[in-house]
Amino acid sequence: MHRDAFVTRSLVLFGLVAASFVVLGFSRLVLPYRVARLLAAPLLFASAVLAVFLLAHAVLAAVGVREFE
Repeated sequence: MHRDAFVTRSLVLFGLVAASFVVLGFSRLVLPYRVARLLAAPLLFASAVLAVFLLAHAVLAAVGVREFE
């Protein structure tokens, strides 16, 4: 994996987490809390999957199995 791709994916991860909190916050203004959580859940789930993916790549690079190009 290229270093710039890793950084880009990390920024996407940050954006997904921020978007999840924004969706949760703004939807709580007009919708019940349970519905607001259901709207924000896919973004939070996608960010968790991306975080695990990036963590796995970072660990593999630290161990020496994969290299950053």
